[in-house]
Amino acid sequence: MKSNRHARPAPDENESFARQIVAQCLDLKAQDVVVLDLHGVTDMADYFVIASGTSDTHVRSIAQHVVDGMKAGGFPVVHTEGMSQGRWVLLDFVDVVVHVFHPTVRAFYQLERLWGDATPLALDPQGAAS
Repeated sequence: MKSNRHARPAPDENESFARQIVAQCLDLKAQDVVVLDLHGVTDMADYFVIASGTSDTHVRSIAQHVVDGMKAGGFPVVHTEGMSQGRWVLLDFVDVVVHVFHPTVRAFYQLERLWGDATPLALDPQGAAS
């Protein structure tokens, strides 16, 4: 069940919210940023934002930047996991879930392949939301 305790965008604004998160990731030079549209695939979230950092420190920095940026915009993260390790950080914003990976962990879990029925959103060649 989705919580109403935290501010979150209206359903029709979730794509824009995911794109704001992409911009936050790119602020700190995240690599291989992908947004998966999960409509019709699952009810647990509307979008996944998947990104990679180049090291554990970079992964933690990207994730913390997203948390801080979205909180400043009035959208605090509901749940985080993996921040202290920096190998795979999960940020749960309820309708948008962010995965920031170390490249080796991303290659191992292959979320894009696992969620292959989801539609990737078009991003410009630099990865910024178009």
